[in-house]
Amino acid sequence: MQAATELTARKFTAGAELSTTVEVWTSQVKSVLQACAHISNHLDFSRKTHAHDDVKIGVQLRNRDGSAVQASVLGSYFH
Repeated sequence: MQAATELTARKFTAGAELSTTVEVWTSQVKSVLQACAHISNHLDFSRKTHAHDDVKIGVQLRNRDGSAVQASVLGSYFH
């Protein structure tokens, strides 16, 4: 913006154009930052939800003696 102000003060038309470019750029950067924050919040929510799901599944997948079911045994359920 300093360059735009200086160019405008010296009667260069490029000063106004540069000012417009800075305003548009700033607006777009803010939009990208908001989108990143939204994605980050969603990922945090998803991570917490899936961690809860993992615990629930881990509790449900137990052998009769209470030991954890091995991954190789889980594979037999899908064949």
